[in-house]
Amino acid sequence: MKTTGLHRGLVLLLGLLAAMAAAAQSAPSAVTLSEGKNYRLIPQQPVADPSRIEVIDFFFYGCPFCNELRPMLERWRKALPADVVFLRTPAVRRATWVPLAKTYYTLELLGETERLHDEVYKGYHDEELSMSRPEVMADWAQRHGIDRSRWLAVYNSEEVARLVEQARRMTQDYDIQGTPSLVINGHYLTSSGMTDDVKLVVPVAELLIRMVRDKK
Repeated sequence: MKTTGLHRGLVLLLGLLAAMAAAAQSAPSAVTLSEGKNYRLIPQQPVADPSRIEVIDFFFYGCPFCNELRPMLERWRKALPADVVFLRTPAVRRATWVPLAKTYYTLELLGETERLHDEVYKGYHDEELSMSRPEVMADWAQRHGIDRSRWLAVYNSEEVARLVEQARRMTQDYDIQGTPSLVINGHYLTSSGMTDDVKLVVPVAELLIRMVRDKK
């Protein structure tokens, strides 16, 4: 009986220690903010709703690091408190990024972002589709339940062109040097290039949100 009790106690203790170690590795408190190292300041940009803390995800569907961050970012996004608003902007750093930015805004105008945002990443990185080609994207859209002609009409519309140009200007104004980059409240930027590990982008962003909240 004593041996059994001791064994159970050791099992419980080992389980507790393992849980504590896992929590310590994933907790934002394990990360220390360091300006110029894991985040930097950019010129203050306008915030749509000053009563809330704004997070903008600057991404590129073709970026392998964005694809790696995607599941972690989505879990975090869905758990954010009410005082935080999460927005996405496709980065447009060069002309070759325009077609995939058009894809994002086409999804947005069709009301399909929530359903198909992740599927674009999967199509590019897992299925290795040539998603910068409009005809490939039209076929992809049709396979996902969107009328092909309707997709092309929106994809080639003036409104999508306007939104892509807006994203291009924002990419410049927010000084987006690589993806993925998260900008907190229009002033604090962190990215996978600054954290040296994609897994640290979200914990650094969490601490930046806390810093902004404390300042408010």
